[in-house]
Amino acid sequence: MAGWREPASRLPLRWGTYRGRYLAGLVLIAGGILHLQSSTTHLLLPLLVGTTAHVIGWWILPGRGVPRLMVVLPCCVAQWLLLTGPQSTWVLAVPFLAWLWVRGRPLLSVPTVLIVVLTGVAVAQGLHEYSSMWIAISITGASLVVAAWAARWIAVRVPVRLRRTRRDRRYDRANPQR
Repeated sequence: MAGWREPASRLPLRWGTYRGRYLAGLVLIAGGILHLQSSTTHLLLPLLVGTTAHVIGWWILPGRGVPRLMVVLPCCVAQWLLLTGPQSTWVLAVPFLAWLWVRGRPLLSVPTVLIVVLTGVAVAQGLHEYSSMWIAISITGASLVVAAWAARWIAVRVPVRLRRTRRDRRYDRANPQR
């Protein structure tokens, strides 16, 4: 479909560009999760930095305001649960579902979360020590990327219309070039 656009790219932004906020949000979300994993019982600063980066990443990601605010707490809980080791990598399904919601993916794309969950379960069966957490996060993170692209592929074929608010319609009338 040549005419399909990301639902979030159609929203009016108060600051920044869509691409800039998208890339910065993505880097902060993923970087926050990874940075948190470098913490130890004696080095607690990565807990603060990783959590802060993760939260800011969700807040600046382009999308409707309510989903961006509501996903922060569940995603932070999932991020902290990853500190228990490779057996908990399946919890990356929580940020993945949040990603689907914030990005405006249709409900038909939700089953792609099974890719993340099944990969996390498989990783937990093979890796048991916390020292192998980087391998576990890398494998499950790669499955998350595959699932996100699969969800986008579904979204392109089953377009979902954003609910148009009065403010959106006023903006569209004031800026007809969009």
